[in-house]
Amino acid sequence: MQFSLARQCFIREICQSDEQICLERAALYIAQEEDPTLDVEEYLNALDVMAEEVQARLPKEFYPLRIIQTINRYLYDDLGFAANRSDYYDPRNSYLHQVIDRRLGIPITLSLIYLALAKRIDFPMVGIGFPGHFLIRPVVGEMDLYVDAFNQGEVLFKEDCAELLGQGDNPKFTVDATWFAPVSNRQFLSRMLSNLKTNYINAGNNQRSLAAIERILLLFPDTPTELRDRGIIYYQMNRWVEARQDLERYLAAKPSTQDRGLILQLLARLDRGDRRDGRPY
Repeated sequence: MQFSLARQCFIREICQSDEQICLERAALYIAQEEDPTLDVEEYLNALDVMAEEVQARLPKEFYPLRIIQTINRYLYDDLGFAANRSDYYDPRNSYLHQVIDRRLGIPITLSLIYLALAKRIDFPMVGIGFPGHFLIRPVVGEMDLYVDAFNQGEVLFKEDCAELLGQGDNPKFTVDATWFAPVSNRQFLSRMLSNLKTNYINAGNNQRSLAAIERILLLFPDTPTELRDRGIIYYQMNRWVEARQDLERYLAAKPSTQDRGLILQLLARLDRGDRRDGRPY
């Protein structure tokens, strides 16, 4: 298979050890596959310049909350970055260069910019894969607080995070400690690609959905649910041989899956040569 230059660059980036992966570079390669005219180095330089501006505004004393306040003022007040609440599922919210240009994004891409700036000013932070709402956390001493890049860099404690799930008034609701585990760089990129995959599946764009799944499988090969979804898309694209291979691999990996009956129905259609545009879900 002949990959595009952007895909080749993405593969080269993620073939490093996880800690060596440059998140913003890999994210720009994801975007470059959509827009081949994108100059990756130009946007990396833009992040460098932004970090220099933050550095010039930092207080002399190393106070983590003061550093967060400085980043917040620069990103949200000076540059006008904001949450795209009115068109949350616009794919442009998941492409880093578009987020930088438009100053609009979703939690994970706004977090990526925040993390990129923090890294450049030597303020260690990590991504937190909180359900449905990506967060970031400073890695400083015993601090146990979180930054919500989607909400103007609001600082949260664990007990505040129930609000993000609409459970703030539920006294019986407790947050799960595992929700606050840092994500690896590969997990971060997979979550970005999963957002794109969902957006394009909902829009009925098989080609772009397939591209997102392929890159998730580069990050995490043989992930059963991704094999299933790719097999379904192959079926819808009349790529019968590839559809069968993926769907059979899915059932072999998850023989007791709840959707086994539906996948078997789809395989039976392939056996009959039934080429209707069937959607098992």
